[in-house]
Amino acid sequence: MATGLFYDQLFLDHDTGQGHPECPARLSETINYLTQQPWFDQLVYLSHPRSADQSIILLNHSLDYIERVRRASLQGASMLDSPDVSICDRSYDVALQAVGATLELADRMMGKAIDNGFGLIRPPGHHAEQGLALGFCLFNNIAILARYLQQKYELEKILILDWDVHHGNGTQHSFQEDPSVLYISLHQYPFYPGTGSRSETGEGKGKGSILNCPMNAGALDVDYQSAFQEKILPKIDQFKPDAVLISAGFDAHRADPLAEVCLSTACFGWMTQRMMEVADQYSEGRLISLLEGGYNLQALPRCVAEHLMTLNQT
Repeated sequence: MATGLFYDQLFLDHDTGQGHPECPARLSETINYLTQQPWFDQLVYLSHPRSADQSIILLNHSLDYIERVRRASLQGASMLDSPDVSICDRSYDVALQAVGATLELADRMMGKAIDNGFGLIRPPGHHAEQGLALGFCLFNNIAILARYLQQKYELEKILILDWDVHHGNGTQHSFQEDPSVLYISLHQYPFYPGTGSRSETGEGKGKGSILNCPMNAGALDVDYQSAFQEKILPKIDQFKPDAVLISAGFDAHRADPLAEVCLSTACFGWMTQRMMEVADQYSEGRLISLLEGGYNLQALPRCVAEHLMTLNQT
């Protein structure tokens, strides 16, 4: 099993300002911890991302929105669309390269150079709407990646599993009328951003292509595992995806300061293992995960390590 890890120091250049939870230290602390692990050298380490072409970003975002992100960044604005979306003069370029990193993972995976991969990237993406920045997110990395796999590699059915503690409103809205993408989310509810009720199941031709598993504050490993066994895995068995994508937020960990779900570090390994089994059964092992949330600087590195160690199992 060859697992790709994409990380580059340039992702630290997205400066969100003092005290912002989505800070560069999330990545620097994580990569420092990962390099100390005895299995780190087994990973296929990737860096120096290309900058995604505008045509790729247009797979999920409007031209007007892309231009607004570019202008705000170049003009040195401190925020975009929402007070929690802090930006700097490098944010547009870094966001393009974050997308570029996901494309490189996809190309390596489809070319059989790696079996699966994880993007240790920022800014995150799953709250970004097609024309609106929200929740620390600029471009919706996972949604763009799904469209890229469909367009370039003609994979028909894409599964996106989102275990970030906050519901991925942007990803859901991108695919809610599209039966070719199954979006599944486990998240604290009611909570930010307010979407993600059980009743949201898709619209039009996409009816049934959304599965939300809202969790109460205080939810434990057993609650997530029950959701997998009773709802998520049966739904995936019906869908039979050609590729598995994970919006891998680690803010459902019990130590995270921004939420109230109480997962253990080991639970992220358990969920990873279930998704690897899905990928092996339906998708020739094709699986890519991308970092979303996770804001405790001690818990996040350990959760990412658990995730990567599981992906890299032979």
